[in-house]
Amino acid sequence: MSQFFVTLIVTAISMIVTAKLIPGITINTIQASFIGAFIFGIVNAIVKPILILFTLPATILSLGLFLFVVNALCFWLVAYFTPDFKISGFWDAFFGAIVLSFVSGFLNQFFDK
Repeated sequence: MSQFFVTLIVTAISMIVTAKLIPGITINTIQASFIGAFIFGIVNAIVKPILILFTLPATILSLGLFLFVVNALCFWLVAYFTPDFKISGFWDAFFGAIVLSFVSGFLNQFFDK
């Protein structure tokens, strides 16, 4: 159970860093980043596999590059359902998802068992 909270905190911090680096992404409160991190976990567990399944032909034709679009759509969906968390456009969501994955991966290195 403690690994869940560590992942939640790391994702919330990663979202704050992403909002600082990408100008089109705004997170107004720390609570919004924690709510966004929680919703991000739900979206990655439920919605993302369904999107990957439906977009499998496009993913195969693009040699996997379409997964970046799927990640951007999931990130944009998180912002839609999270209060005080706004993404102004698709490209901000696209680059934000990339930055979020890099920052989250970097921070997870310090908390890996």
